Amino acid sequence: MADDDDEAFRDAMRDVRPLPRRVARPSAPRPRAVARFARAEASAVLRDSLAAPDDASMLESGDEVEFARPGTSRDVVRRLRRGYWAVQAEIDLHGLSRQAAQDALREFVAGSVTMGLRCVRVIHGKGRRSGSGGPVIKRLVDHLLRRIEPVVAFVSARPVDGGTGAVYVLLARQTGRRP
Repeated sequence: MADDDDEAFRDAMRDVRPLPRRVARPSAPRPRAVARFARAEASAVLRDSLAAPDDASMLESGDEVEFARPGTSRDVVRRLRRGYWAVQAEIDLHGLSRQAAQDALREFVAGSVTMGLRCVRVIHGKGRRSGSGGPVIKRLVDHLLRRIEPVVAFVSARPVDGGTGAVYVLLARQTGRRP
């Protein structure tokens, strides 16, 4: 009876062909952090770090930041915080003067929007060496991103991606729809 089973199996499998092998796609490597300017003039950075705070609601180095445009759901902010969207590009603003960081950030966001990117990371640092004025670049990033129209939301990054020294930024879709 075993021979009959073998023969029946071979008969049933006669026209069967193996499925083509799928090659697993490797995940895209994380983009390398690139400072748009090598290092800012040391005196400008020092002057910025020692300047008085811009306002009384100054961010501290360990403070988390969060922003969402009106009409953006809490679910979108929660997913951004959890890393739902892959980071497609990043910029590192460490060591830049306030003006150089502002110019670099504006250029980076505009370029990211032009390329149709959805999620980017901005590394601003925690500002621990900024003196009594607090984290200069961190405050600048928080202030500026709120005013750039294509920015839908931003939150402090997960610890593995820089924690309170970086933010994930969600950009509006090119079609003009909100998430």
